[in-house]
Amino acid sequence: MPKGLKPTLATLAIAPALYSLLGFLVLPGVAQQAINRQLPRFVTQPASLERLEFNPFTLELTLHRLRLGETGREQLAFERLYGKLEWDSLWRGHLHLAEIQLERPQVEVLFDKQGTLNLARLFKLPAPSPEKAEESAGAPFPVRLDHFLLTGGQLHFQDRRPSEPVEARYNDLALELRHLGTLPNDTAELNLQASDRNAGRIDWRGQLSLIPLRSSGKLGIDQASLRPWWPYVRDAAPLVLEKGMFSLSSDYRLDLAEGVQLQLQNAVLKLAPFALAAPDGRPLARLKSLEIGKTSLDLTRRQVSIGQLQGQGLETWAAREADGELDWQKLLAPSTSGQQSDAKTKDKQPDKPDKEPGKPWQILLADVRLRGSRLHLADRVPEQDVELQVGPLDLALRDFDSLGQTPFRLELDSGIDREGHLKAAGQVRLSPLAAQLQVDSRDLDLRPAQAYLAPFIHLELRSGQLDSALKIDLKGGEKLALQVDGRATVKQLHTLDTLKNRDFVKWRQLTLENLRYRHGEQLGIERIVLEQPYARFIVNEDLSTNVSELLIPQGEKQPAQVTQKGTKYPTEKTAAQPLGIHIGAVEIKDGSANFADFSLKPNFATAIQQLNGRIGSLDNRRQKPATVDVKGKVDRYAPVSIKGSLTPFDPLESLDITTRFQRVELTTLTPYSGKFAGYRIRKGRLNLDLRYRIDKGQLNAENRLVLEQLQLGEQVDSPDAVDLPIRLAVALLKDSRGRIAIDLPVKGDLNNPEFRVMPIVWQTLRNLVLRTAQAPFKFIAGLVDGEADLSQVEFRPGSSELDATAQRNLDALGKALKERPQLRLEVEGMSAQASDGPLLAEQRLEREYRELYYSILQRRGERVPASADGLKVPEGKKGPLLEGIYRSRLKRQPPEEWSGLDKKRRAARLREAVLTDWADSTLLLRQLAQARATSIKAYLVEQVGLDDQRIYQLDVGVSEAPAGERVSVPLQLASE
Repeated sequence: MPKGLKPTLATLAIAPALYSLLGFLVLPGVAQQAINRQLPRFVTQPASLERLEFNPFTLELTLHRLRLGETGREQLAFERLYGKLEWDSLWRGHLHLAEIQLERPQVEVLFDKQGTLNLARLFKLPAPSPEKAEESAGAPFPVRLDHFLLTGGQLHFQDRRPSEPVEARYNDLALELRHLGTLPNDTAELNLQASDRNAGRIDWRGQLSLIPLRSSGKLGIDQASLRPWWPYVRDAAPLVLEKGMFSLSSDYRLDLAEGVQLQLQNAVLKLAPFALAAPDGRPLARLKSLEIGKTSLDLTRRQVSIGQLQGQGLETWAAREADGELDWQKLLAPSTSGQQSDAKTKDKQPDKPDKEPGKPWQILLADVRLRGSRLHLADRVPEQDVELQVGPLDLALRDFDSLGQTPFRLELDSGIDREGHLKAAGQVRLSPLAAQLQVDSRDLDLRPAQAYLAPFIHLELRSGQLDSALKIDLKGGEKLALQVDGRATVKQLHTLDTLKNRDFVKWRQLTLENLRYRHGEQLGIERIVLEQPYARFIVNEDLSTNVSELLIPQGEKQPAQVTQKGTKYPTEKTAAQPLGIHIGAVEIKDGSANFADFSLKPNFATAIQQLNGRIGSLDNRRQKPATVDVKGKVDRYAPVSIKGSLTPFDPLESLDITTRFQRVELTTLTPYSGKFAGYRIRKGRLNLDLRYRIDKGQLNAENRLVLEQLQLGEQVDSPDAVDLPIRLAVALLKDSRGRIAIDLPVKGDLNNPEFRVMPIVWQTLRNLVLRTAQAPFKFIAGLVDGEADLSQVEFRPGSSELDATAQRNLDALGKALKERPQLRLEVEGMSAQASDGPLLAEQRLEREYRELYYSILQRRGERVPASADGLKVPEGKKGPLLEGIYRSRLKRQPPEEWSGLDKKRRAARLREAVLTDWADSTLLLRQLAQARATSIKAYLVEQVGLDDQRIYQLDVGVSEAPAGERVSVPLQLASE
């Protein structure tokens, strides 16, 4: 062995042993002690490392149980950290780590109320020197890591800055990275999984590059609750989250090389269920499910594209409060304190130029469908709250662009309240505003409008439904261009005069055909069809009308406009051309009306039925006369017709109208004859031909009046009666056929305020007197023989219905009259106070019960029959109704001594008082007498087949029939 070789071999043998001794035993112990000694210098909390292992041959380092923080409350810790360094790091020029494993790490991320992060206070790091800062600003140290594995991780997040702490725990965190490096374009494969009972499960798979910082892949969050994070929202808006679970999955691409560039592709968001409430507990919004799919986001382009959005069971509540603001608006309004602090901060800062507005976000919605939604709307501004239920509502949007420069498709299908239905479909554009929509409605309840009518008119809107089929074309800009075309129908309109508790205006159906509206320019309707209209017009005792007294006086108000904050400013009046109105035709089908004059004694009342006709074209911009052709009947049998033409918007310009009344029973006009002539009318008929012609305000009227078989009754004291021998004039003016013909020419200037109608009356009386010598009086009376007594018809007390005996007698009488066409029949309606009065009072009381109960059911919105006649009032409801009947009809309060009576005895007293008052009603007795006469005439005309021209109804009377006995209606025969 050469000299010196032996020591060399010994050194080579001893060196590995020493290297192993140092690497396996000495270095780990020294390093562990050094680390434990140095940790207090850099960590503010108790810290310790339990054990350190190192393999000097494989360059494997393992740290066991590192703890930073108090025992049981560690803020940063792990069970095991393993790392392996490759030997090729010595010659490759970068640090090459084969593997790093981190087992069961624990991290506490805590923000206190001041916003301080616990991890920032955990370490005491020395400030870097300027030289080191410059070095750190350069390229990072080259490192490559083949495999990184984190298992069993735990992350605890807590933020005490909100009013309620935000807290989340992930107890099963796993992260795996492959081929991670700090060299340019090194790309690592990343796989992250985490789960929490409330925050859901996170699954992140993708690629990660550190130089430059880029990442792409797929991110998923499954069954996460919004509740842990909701305090952030609630501090901004006082909304209480009752339910909220969501899931999210998306492909993403993130690039931080040049700013923040983020793209999401194939994103899917599911929200189910979801519910919001107000701080006082009232519900605001509920949602069964919401799914957003085929979604992409581009942060650079500021664009969100949603391919599909589907929602089920959305339910919302919204109300306009008494001050005019929406409840949602109040909830979402910024707090005053926040505004003040912002204002103070702004005052402290120097003036800076406002930021230029950035590019707006663009939101694209390809297909949006909401199904089964419901809206609960309320308006508390009117004195009576208005509530509207919208739903179930289906909404669909297609090709929506938030920039609004391209049109999108809108489809809406919704129920409105109980039976209403609304559909809308078409194209809409936001900028500039434009829309082409087809809007159809069916059975929309008009009663909610009652609350808005109440301040202006004493009218109750009891029923009414709207149907429509409208095409709407809207174009915005400096001048609004709105076009509406289609058809609208108002059905079953029923209004009630709340002062008199009587029907005012109603109809079965009002139809507007081929409606054409051009905003600010014209309103055109090809045809208006009014089916079964009804109106009531009343002249009160003081000569006012029911129409004028219904209107509620309004104080004079200065025209104003309302800004968004509710401040009012006077508006400037602008001279504009009035809206052009064109109506092609108005058709009336089976109309009726009631007229009453309570200024006369006795009161006058009449009715018009079977009103049918047509009014021609109406146009306020053309002075073209409109044709009029209307026919009807007065009191069922007397025909009336109106024909001619007029300029509807300026009747003084041109008018030519001929009106004809035929066979009107003159007994109806008894109140007027009593006032102006001083006599009642016992019988007679009226034929009246009126022709009024107006040309530029000049009236030229040619009227002809024919009275048939006129007989005056008893004299009436009237200060307005003319001082002429009326009885003599009437008797002498009758021709051989018992007719009186009067010509009434009237001429005058309607523009002259001195023009009066009274000269027409005096001219009529003068003609009567002058023609007396030319009209000899003739009168022939005759009798009809028969086995039965046909001179009278007996009725049961309180009834106007014909019994079998009466019908047999009328059959025999009708047969006789058919055989004797020269005879005519006179019917004198009769009633008896003693016999009919109590029963009439009871009948009226029962009608009052039904009408009041019918009104209550209508106000509740319950389905009711067409009228109150067939309604049955429960006995238990009559007592409370009787209280109202006593006060409203007798117009007095019950006596004080009745207050101590029990309900049964009090009701009996009230009922007795009402019946006693009504039993003496002259009006009820006259109505019954008239109804009996009408029943006789109707039977003879409609059942027996007599010509109604041969039957006259005389003025009614009152007989002395004792209580309980039948009442006889006398019949009289006369010849033509």
